[in-house]
Amino acid sequence: MRAPVAPLGQRDGVDPVRVRLPADPAGRWPTVRDHLVERYGAAIGTDRVDAMIAEGAFVGPDGRRVAADEPYRAGRHVWFHRELPAEEPVPFPVGVVHRDERVLVADKPHFLATTPRGRHVTETAVARLRRELGLPELQPAHRLDRLTAGLVLFVVRAGDRGAYQTLFRDRRVRKEYEAVAPHAPGLDLPATVRSHIVKERGRVDAYEVEGAEPNSESRVELVEQRGGLARYRLVPETGRTHQLRVHMNRLGVPILHDPLYPVVRDDGPEDLTRPLQLLARTLEFTDPFTGVPVRFESRLRLGPLG
Repeated sequence: MRAPVAPLGQRDGVDPVRVRLPADPAGRWPTVRDHLVERYGAAIGTDRVDAMIAEGAFVGPDGRRVAADEPYRAGRHVWFHRELPAEEPVPFPVGVVHRDERVLVADKPHFLATTPRGRHVTETAVARLRRELGLPELQPAHRLDRLTAGLVLFVVRAGDRGAYQTLFRDRRVRKEYEAVAPHAPGLDLPATVRSHIVKERGRVDAYEVEGAEPNSESRVELVEQRGGLARYRLVPETGRTHQLRVHMNRLGVPILHDPLYPVVRDDGPEDLTRPLQLLARTLEFTDPFTGVPVRFESRLRLGPLG
């Protein structure tokens, strides 16, 4: 079933929140206001929920404001815009590598999240591109870690998104990354690394389970080395969270400036002058609509080796 069309437009490139009122067999919520207070009162305060209702911030499918005494009806949809705290700007541009009527391939900088999550909402690649290019339906077909720079494929029209997401789901997209990390003369490369990676909700780093059936695979190749550093080509066969970072750490050559591997550093102000030296370098796939093979290459560059 398709989601109902939002009666509110985007704000700063961010979609409104859609709430589907759940079943209420116990009759706890005589009015919509009662449910909204229970749902959001602990986070923003009952007074603020009431103020938002009075201001007309909550609206129904027809765009009309939700009244304070509107009877509760399970299954009804309500929309509103979140009140967002000011975000620290990420002072790097989002580059456009390719754009046509269906897709946009962007060069996401380090430190910029791909999509809204947690404290990163308006300062995300999708929100920025929507605002700057006037593309309200723009959606990513996949994700790239906030600390990783490089190529992200966006879909211009919402109806086309599923076809491109399927490419990633079915591993029909070849991705190649570049990393700068310590040089280990005794490391036998190229190498294929396989392990069982787990990423738990609420834990910032992922970890490997020794002896478990592998669920991740990466190929690691040495490109060049100078002094104590080297440039590596990384080709993931699977897409586990932090997979390349975990596998490089497993090989004893953690990626330069990684704040999680091998040791989780204390949370503090990020040093924008020391980005994680990991770049999504290329994307290759056969376009699901045209049947034409395509290849895109990032215009970004990692730091020098010396």
